[in-house]
Amino acid sequence: MAEVHALADFVARARFEDLSNEALDQLKIRVLDTIAVGIGALDAIPIAAIRDLTAELGGAPLCTLIGGGKTAPDRAAFLNGALTRYLDFMDSYLAPRETCHPSDNLAAVLAAAEMCSASGADFLAALAVAYQVQTRLSDVAPVRDKGFDHTTQGAYAVAAGVAKAFALPRDQIANAIAISGTANNALRVTRTGALSHWKGLAYPNTAMAATHAALLAAHGISGPALVFEGNKGFKDTIAGPFEIDWSKEDLERVRLTIVKKHNAEIHSQSAIDAVLEIRAQPGFSADAVRAVRLRTFHAAYQIIGGGEEGDKHIVRTKEEADHSLPYILAVALIDGEVQPEQYAPARILARDVQQLLRKVSVAEDADLSARFPKQMPAELQVELEDGTTLQAVRDAYHGFHTDPFDWKAARAKFDRVAGAFANAAERDAIAQAVATLDQHGSVLDLTDLLGNVSAMRRRKDFASLRAGRAVR
Repeated sequence: MAEVHALADFVARARFEDLSNEALDQLKIRVLDTIAVGIGALDAIPIAAIRDLTAELGGAPLCTLIGGGKTAPDRAAFLNGALTRYLDFMDSYLAPRETCHPSDNLAAVLAAAEMCSASGADFLAALAVAYQVQTRLSDVAPVRDKGFDHTTQGAYAVAAGVAKAFALPRDQIANAIAISGTANNALRVTRTGALSHWKGLAYPNTAMAATHAALLAAHGISGPALVFEGNKGFKDTIAGPFEIDWSKEDLERVRLTIVKKHNAEIHSQSAIDAVLEIRAQPGFSADAVRAVRLRTFHAAYQIIGGGEEGDKHIVRTKEEADHSLPYILAVALIDGEVQPEQYAPARILARDVQQLLRKVSVAEDADLSARFPKQMPAELQVELEDGTTLQAVRDAYHGFHTDPFDWKAARAKFDRVAGAFANAAERDAIAQAVATLDQHGSVLDLTDLLGNVSAMRRRKDFASLRAGRAVR
């Protein structure tokens, strides 16, 4: 049996009933969290451009866009995926040599579920499949060090989830995965050097292509059956040898994914907590800081600390700011939080934070690296002008899998992030729909709410929001 058929067997047999109560609770929290950051990005300038393009291109109005409108499922996967990814406030999964964001799969799986009027339980099962496939491939087939983006494993995961939501038979599932995996091998340059809008759009693009691949498979188009193990296949060309026995996989991996407490790249979360502890210590003043020294683990240093992915002291845009430990630590020391408002253009370019970020140094520590990813260690020192040194140490943060969000914490973040666009009644309705999603006969109960988020107010106020609000 080709390996893609073994994976397709896993996808086909997966059922909602396979989810433990704990996994189901965490999956619903991920859905609410992802919707929150999608709503919170409705005024982002790149999103406006994508929405305009979507309107120009049209598309059969089969799937709902967050904030209003309908389009074809692949285009809905792109636009809604861009929304849920733009703030960089989504969930993550930490493998020893790969970091991914499984919530990136939600937009495409939701579009597929809506197109075929799937039940809430069937949508959750399909999303859990995507989570399982992406996290397991990240475990055993990391590609970052070989110059490829984590969306490479995502191409298999999102195709699996979409094919599951479409309720495709086993052979068509295999073809969808094979087409998507063969066609979508993205370069890591997406996240190195001077970062562009594409940082937040790379996975939506993969999700759009995977959704189209599943639709092609549903119409009889075949893909390379030896996509994994074949001559010039994924193993031979990119990943190297690995094994997954898909017959033994379950739907529990969502429990090891983590949710962001702070609006910043995932590896910075515990370091931000350390900053907030130092801010609360007697004698601290951001104006009196002489030097900031962070010791961290390998992945954090390489990705956001100034290692192999580029200098992080040059920060001019939102995309550069949320992937820069110097900026993140500096703005947290000054403002006492890292939320969407900290990425307003005026905030990023302000003299206070630009001066302070240049006083931040980041160093990799081998002992801390050895504790990752079971922990997220950070050791922070802040030296003041009078010679006083303040210190804080963290191993994890609230939202890490050892201290996961409960529904109350998830709802608080949802209200904080989505509150700019969804009023209290709308937020209550969406949260209730997510909490009871497995009891809904159709996922349309949720998508209808997402399409009507403050639609009248949005049309009236978006121009003023872009002019005067903290545009991200």
